[in-house]
Amino acid sequence: MEKVRFVYNPKSGETVITEWLDNIIDIYQRRGFTVIPYRISFSETEERDMLDGVDETYHHILVAGGDGTVNYVVNNLKRKGLDVPLAVLPTGTANDFANMLGVPSDIGRACRQILSGEIRSVDLGRANDEYFVNVFSCGLFTEVSQKTPTFLKNTFGKLAYYFGGLGELPNFRKMHISIESDGGNYEGSSLIFFVFNGRTAGQMRFAYLSEIDDGLLDVIVVKGDSPIETIRTIFHFIKRNTGNYPPGIAHFKSRDIMLYSYNEETTDIDGQAGPAFPVRITCEAAALRVVCPVPKNRR
Repeated sequence: MEKVRFVYNPKSGETVITEWLDNIIDIYQRRGFTVIPYRISFSETEERDMLDGVDETYHHILVAGGDGTVNYVVNNLKRKGLDVPLAVLPTGTANDFANMLGVPSDIGRACRQILSGEIRSVDLGRANDEYFVNVFSCGLFTEVSQKTPTFLKNTFGKLAYYFGGLGELPNFRKMHISIESDGGNYEGSSLIFFVFNGRTAGQMRFAYLSEIDDGLLDVIVVKGDSPIETIRTIFHFIKRNTGNYPPGIAHFKSRDIMLYSYNEETTDIDGQAGPAFPVRITCEAAALRVVCPVPKNRR
């Protein structure tokens, strides 16, 4: 029987994973897999224990949690030099990475589609020494992500981010940033700044031109030059536009990016605290193998 390491975060999202544990293991065992569960506790020995005994003979690692949990596991995989495919059950608050892979929100359906899915290679972002699966951010969104209480995220899901953003907007000061890259440069003010490997943050589709396997990262700067322009920009994203970005947004694609800030700004990678400035961000092409559902047009 092929082995699967099942890593789950009992505190992610609405904590629904604890109700699904037996069903998930049952679904996998009926397909002939041996499931070896591991409960994330963020202890001092976790980095050693979580993937202890895992090697390339494992079919895949199944991660149940949000983007932060996936980020945590991926960084452990990379530090150990393991090349084992990863599958994701979306049990977090926003689940942007799982959505990008086409994984359904229903846990039972997600398990079955993963087990009948395919392995593909996707890119990773790297900010200094830390990998990210979905997005590096700085500015308003970072403040919201790190200040929103866990109980609000669990209760209201992505709405917690939107409510938090509206609450922070009147008091938020713009940053002054400098970006040097092989795809474009920018120096000036910024209300929100993103480097996307995926497409969404808090399930809001900011990087609608991004592809997770093109060897490029999407840089998006929301300038926030005036209140009217900021409101127009917000409505642009709410309407889920797919055309060109409006004048209030700088956008370009890049493989290698150098970021500088003239203030002590907080950064964020996949909803977790990120590195201090200056930050070098690179796209690590095809750096992660994932198990994901077969696209609908090929089923």
